[in-house]
Amino acid sequence: MIKQLRFKFVAIAMVSMIMVLTLIIGGINIANYVNINDTIDMRLTIIAENDGTFPLDLMDSKETPEELYDSPFSPGGEEPEAPPQKKEEHHLEKLSAEAAFDTRYFTVTLLEDGTVSMIDTGKISAISTEDASQLAVSLYNKNKQNGYSENYKFIAKELNNGQTMYIFLDCERELNTFYSFLFASIAISFAGLFLVFILVLVFTNLILKPVSESYAKQKRFITDASHEIKTPLTIIDANTEVLEMMDGENEWTKSIRNQIRRLTKLTERLVFLSRMDEENSVLEMAEFSLSDAILDTAEPFLPVASTKNKTLTLSIAPDINYYGNEGSLRQVISLLLDNAIKYSNDGGQISLSLEMSGKNRILKVYNTVDKITPGNQDILFERFYRADDSRSTKTGGYGIGLSVVKATILSHKGKISAKSRDDHSIEFVIQL
Repeated sequence: MIKQLRFKFVAIAMVSMIMVLTLIIGGINIANYVNINDTIDMRLTIIAENDGTFPLDLMDSKETPEELYDSPFSPGGEEPEAPPQKKEEHHLEKLSAEAAFDTRYFTVTLLEDGTVSMIDTGKISAISTEDASQLAVSLYNKNKQNGYSENYKFIAKELNNGQTMYIFLDCERELNTFYSFLFASIAISFAGLFLVFILVLVFTNLILKPVSESYAKQKRFITDASHEIKTPLTIIDANTEVLEMMDGENEWTKSIRNQIRRLTKLTERLVFLSRMDEENSVLEMAEFSLSDAILDTAEPFLPVASTKNKTLTLSIAPDINYYGNEGSLRQVISLLLDNAIKYSNDGGQISLSLEMSGKNRILKVYNTVDKITPGNQDILFERFYRADDSRSTKTGGYGIGLSVVKATILSHKGKISAKSRDDHSIEFVIQL
């Protein structure tokens, strides 16, 4: 149990950390990519608007001599003219003064029939005129107007003479920067996750250590107390037998024996649950006939149900084998049928079935009841839980039998559930 709790705690912490880091790193890299792409588009737009060249004096237009208009008089003493209208600056403040010198691009102009009319590779040395021509013609034939081609981003501009100019901007440096940052952030995130994982493991041990010690003491107390109770129970049983030999059996000795049996069963089940909770607890497994074991265990309950004015029907598919602990699974059948007979309504219907579903063995125990809330009833597997305390007291239940059933099924790597499809019945389904 403590091991499972620790695993869940670590899993939740790591999943939360992964989600947060993914959001942060993803957001940063997306913003970085958008910013880089905007700068690239800006340069392409400038080149396109200047007919395939990046003007060297474009940076000068970034500054407006506003100081000339701050004074009511010009340096010559005359009233200044109204400030000229600014041209579209394309957010030039994002570009450095060296943008014209570090921008690597080339252009290819094509006629309407796709024939190359002019190639300008004077601003780049990474591509030959032949390669530039082939790239532009290929994009023109595919009717591509913009996008990426390897490390080049391109746009197509329609010229006034009907020709088409393809402008290619070398983005290798920007893309390398982006990918370097992306891989670095991912690597750092993985390193951070690993460090967090180690820290969570260490601190989880420290946090759960008191809980683990308390839980171990609780299990040891249950086991020790159960063994200690057996001795006085044995003595009481022996004394009761002596009294019956001397004075004969009476209602008082019968009551004593009934309570002895109840306490004996309770202590045995508590010890069983305590052992099932141990992480190193292993049941002895072997191949056996599950059909025969269930039928053999269930048949004695037929007359018991009949004497209590209830009907028990069995539907056991033959020749179903299983690899598990036969004794503990027989106990499961006994507990489920005993529970069904105790808590079913007067004249109620009880059924037990076993069938194959693919590779799984499906065991179902159904019984009618006086009243129950429809829906999931897995809370019945909680230890000492009783839906109706007064009724449980009359039937002699302690609310621990179904906990034993669940612990046994889980130890066999199986699944168990309890559902009520209406307000007058309940069904336990086991998958092995």
